[in-house]
Amino acid sequence: MTANDEPSVSIGDVHGSTFAIGSHARAESHTHGAPQRDETMRELLEAVRELRADLTRLRDDGQLRALDAELAETEGELARTGSAPATRLERLRALLGDSQAVLSLFTSAGTVAAMLGNLR
Repeated sequence: MTANDEPSVSIGDVHGSTFAIGSHARAESHTHGAPQRDETMRELLEAVRELRADLTRLRDDGQLRALDAELAETEGELARTGSAPATRLERLRALLGDSQAVLSLFTSAGTVAAMLGNLR
């Protein structure tokens, strides 16, 4: 068999790809590009940061510490990866539901402020 008789293989553009050849080959890929940001997740990150700041104004208790810990984990994940898994979002929803009585103070304060602004 001559060089011209060899089979030809075309892979195409392999930029950013990882592959291994051989019976004991092992391939690993570590890419460190910028995380993909989604507008909704960006807004969620801002809201989580605002809520964590608001929580510092409340009396510390176990329920609020648990909520703040989950918010901190969510904030870190959103900042690092640009998204948060559904399981984390579900845990956060549950903790927010459990803390609703305390957190409604922030909403009621906004309502009162708006009403006072209309009384001028």
